[in-house]
Amino acid sequence: MTTEPRTTPDRAIVIIGAGIAGIGMAILLRRNGIEDFTVLERADDIGGVWRDNTYPGVGADVPSFSYQYSFEKNPNWSRLFPKGEEIKAYLDHCVRKYDIARHIEFGTEVLERHWDEDARVWHLRTSGGEFTSRYVISALGPFVNARTPAIPGLDDFTGTVMQSQHWDHDRDLTGLRVGVVGTGASAVQLVPHVVEDAAHLSVFQRRAIHVLPKLDLPVPEPVQRALAGVPGAQNVLRYAFTAQVEALLVAVAAYGRSVAPLARGLSATSRALLRTQVSDAGLRAALTPDYDFGCKRPSVSNAWYRTFARDNVTLVTDAIERVTATGIRTADGAEHPLDVLVLATGFHFAHEPVNYRISPVRTSDGFDLAEFFEHEPLQSYEGVSLPQLPNAFSLFGPYSWSGGSYHVMVETQANHIIRVLREAGRRGAERVAVRPEANARFLEFVRARARNSLLAISNCAPAGSYYFDHHGDFSSLRPTTGLQAWWTSRTFPLDDYTYA
Repeated sequence: MTTEPRTTPDRAIVIIGAGIAGIGMAILLRRNGIEDFTVLERADDIGGVWRDNTYPGVGADVPSFSYQYSFEKNPNWSRLFPKGEEIKAYLDHCVRKYDIARHIEFGTEVLERHWDEDARVWHLRTSGGEFTSRYVISALGPFVNARTPAIPGLDDFTGTVMQSQHWDHDRDLTGLRVGVVGTGASAVQLVPHVVEDAAHLSVFQRRAIHVLPKLDLPVPEPVQRALAGVPGAQNVLRYAFTAQVEALLVAVAAYGRSVAPLARGLSATSRALLRTQVSDAGLRAALTPDYDFGCKRPSVSNAWYRTFARDNVTLVTDAIERVTATGIRTADGAEHPLDVLVLATGFHFAHEPVNYRISPVRTSDGFDLAEFFEHEPLQSYEGVSLPQLPNAFSLFGPYSWSGGSYHVMVETQANHIIRVLREAGRRGAERVAVRPEANARFLEFVRARARNSLLAISNCAPAGSYYFDHHGDFSSLRPTTGLQAWWTSRTFPLDDYTYA
């Protein structure tokens, strides 16, 4: 029997974030006839990382034909690996075409979420006020809050400090001494561009990174016209490139010993690229990772290694002791004078407890998500739900990242959520929560798969990889194929949830 709601919430569904995940979730809700939702975005524009990251050279490290929604394929990508502004334009197009803007509230950061069990609503405290919602869908991606390194003396530097996520385009680097801290994906992209202007570039490396060649080719207009006009052509390309990305960037990490030959082959490819671009044996040794291929997400670039062979570039591998007023002092006592210091030091990964201390998620019975993630194994049923958090879903929970394309994951998770929302509506339920036993079953499934993965037998300790969480578990990637995750999202038992 359907009962009257205890509390009529201010909103029916709130989606947090208007990046790739939030936009995809919003579109899929509309495509499934669900219109009563609001997207909360803390910035004044959509796009997430593709809005915020505008540093020189920013772009996708996966092919364009897999880096798109299945329901909105773009035949007009200009390059195989599109630049950031083209990806942002694609997202703007999706928002316009599917009429999502009217659902978005900009400048509204969610500061705290609190579940009221008696009222069966979420209380949200935001920068724009407080209100309630029946359901909350977190569409925050893996990289949300920038990480500022705890380097002594950082505030003493009298030059310009900028983070790669907040690039200062008004600062002309021509003729200046520039230091870049970090050698991750952002640094691999921006360093070859910065060096073209800088008088001298110092790259401060804590860990070397595996880098593969990048087939960064333009897509000629005749090919674009053929893709638009030939039925099925875009689907073929999307499937082919998605499978390739899953094999190159995920299979070597998530799957078992059978992919060891692939990992060895990719490692050899990376070493060969290094040998062809850097002749100095000592420099090659410094740029060679001391961990196995696949332990950390590799990058793709045709210019990264070559940059260090230039006369005006110094690779610094000694630890940073402190930032001074005029540069950086390293542990060997060397002084590195700088005019500009670029922090390419990444983000707090999505499931780090610190993110839920910044923006707490709590319930009326005392559950605190930050404390839970701090002390318990990271977990979520099918990467979506936790038993302790009713009416709450995540598009990027632990064990959700399912392979070849972020967009594939978003659609997979969104379909899971929509099935639950529809079932709750069919039953007239105000409260849904995944059953603890279902959550435990999925956790054991993915942890068993992870124990049998190549990572479990690889030398990964020196990698400092976000693939591994602070408990040492392999929780950022789902150790299955993307196809398995897609199928499960459409077939999991709806009775794995309770409805009341």
